[in-house]
Amino acid sequence: MLDDFLIRAGLAGLGLALATGPLGSFVIWRRMAYFGDATAHAAILGVALALALHLPIAAGTLIVALTMALTVSTLAAKGWAMDTTLGVLAHSALAFGLVAISYVPSVRADLSSYLFGDVLAVTKADLGLIWGGGALVVALLAWRWQALLTATLNEDLAHASGLNPDRERLALTLALAVVVAVALKVVGALLIAAMLIIPAAAARGIARTPESMAAIAIGIGAAASLIGLQLSLWQDTPAGPSIVSAAAIIFALAAIFGRIRNS
Repeated sequence: MLDDFLIRAGLAGLGLALATGPLGSFVIWRRMAYFGDATAHAAILGVALALALHLPIAAGTLIVALTMALTVSTLAAKGWAMDTTLGVLAHSALAFGLVAISYVPSVRADLSSYLFGDVLAVTKADLGLIWGGGALVVALLAWRWQALLTATLNEDLAHASGLNPDRERLALTLALAVVVAVALKVVGALLIAAMLIIPAAAARGIARTPESMAAIAIGIGAAASLIGLQLSLWQDTPAGPSIVSAAAIIFALAAIFGRIRNS
């Protein structure tokens, strides 16, 4: 029994790393960290929607995360001040979600599992969802990779190449919503953005090309997942925060290594 749930937890962490590595790289390159945070916080509102309508948690989360991401993208295209707008939307969605859950009749929700994840309780069905969602994100990013890179580097160049930067932004928005939906079980709504940002930020100081940065970010995310689970097993610490803590330590080591190499 012990081996079974640990293996499922490890596979869930690896599946999440597969998606967050390349997507997190684009989040870093396009300075979308707060965008990811707002979408992740909206996941709690999605949980409330799913509980109220008796839907699968992943379905409710995906609907609300996608709605939030599309709303933010639309406001950005209209020239709204994104730092203030994202701050309002992120915390409002989280607050409304927590309040809405309290109004769901006959439901005693363990909010900590939604806020910080419960990777040790991952089932085979959850694994299928995580790996299926991760594969979908990777396939989408691989398909649009060059176009996404061009639109990220220079929108004028993208237009000159016959690309539509808004369409590429929409692809990232869809990918981000899917990752939020599948990551909720592993690290929770409050830590999803950390798994997008920290491995990619650590990889940036090591990688030489965009492709290598995405690959290294996948490796760092996978290592953080396995190390965090091992730490949780040894010290009886929360699994989701332990995974993010391991990623932060790897980031610090990568930053030190990068400074030493550059000097």
